[in-house]
Amino acid sequence: MAIWNLGSINADMVYALPHLPAPGETLAASGLQRFLGGKGANMSVAAARAGAHVRHIGAVGSDGLWARDRLTEYGVDTRHIAQVDQPTGHAIIAVDAQGENLIILFPGANHAIGADQVSAALTDSDTGDLLVFQNETTAQVEAAKLGRERGLTVCYAAAPFSAPAVQAVLPYLDFLILNEVEAAQLQQATGLAPADLPVEHVIVTLGSKGARYHQRGQVAAEFPAHKVKAVDTTGAGDTFTGYVLAGMDRGMPMAQAITQANRAAALMVMRPGTADVIPDLKEVREAALD
Repeated sequence: MAIWNLGSINADMVYALPHLPAPGETLAASGLQRFLGGKGANMSVAAARAGAHVRHIGAVGSDGLWARDRLTEYGVDTRHIAQVDQPTGHAIIAVDAQGENLIILFPGANHAIGADQVSAALTDSDTGDLLVFQNETTAQVEAAKLGRERGLTVCYAAAPFSAPAVQAVLPYLDFLILNEVEAAQLQQATGLAPADLPVEHVIVTLGSKGARYHQRGQVAAEFPAHKVKAVDTTGAGDTFTGYVLAGMDRGMPMAQAITQANRAAALMVMRPGTADVIPDLKEVREAALD
């Protein structure tokens, strides 16, 4: 089994600030760090560190070969990451003293991924493999259709949120994950609550409150979060998603996969950074959490 991730790859430039800026405000940053990021890269690293075989489909510019190499170092299969004639995607991330963040995204090479690239990559996929994608790349609908045709479990992490983007792939999905605000926005657009969506598995993340799992036709299950002191919430949702997907790929019951993913996310918010600091499975299993 394998996880195929049509995913963004970014250089994350993280600035430490005393507070998040108000409109028109100029602030001096007390620190700057560069990390491997992008929701796609984060999920690939998280799933790989959770023990899954992850194959990433993506693109970088000549300025982003370091990112592809780092994904390889973290155990991700990078043979389907193309080098294109566009700058690598990047994010400017402001993090305040309480760990809250503000993010500006430049898509760059993430929007140079074509349907032909996705199709060529998925020729190596097997029935029952997982396909995941997010709203940070092109070729999402084409990937969803192809995944369904090839018998893959089609998964969508609906962020950055766009109701039309979700609606375009909804007929092909087996798994949908989104946060509480996004779930409300999708319900407003479709008239359907999470439990009523035509998707077998729906997870609504609730931030510090944990997560709610809806399996079609069954009563929702609640999974409380661990109580920890947050340093940086960037990438916590991606870490959670990657761990859930890895659990699914390894045949875990969903409750067990979500419980393990909650532990991984709790460790993640205690660390500054993104893909480079995602905890591995040994850390997640051995961590002393409430």
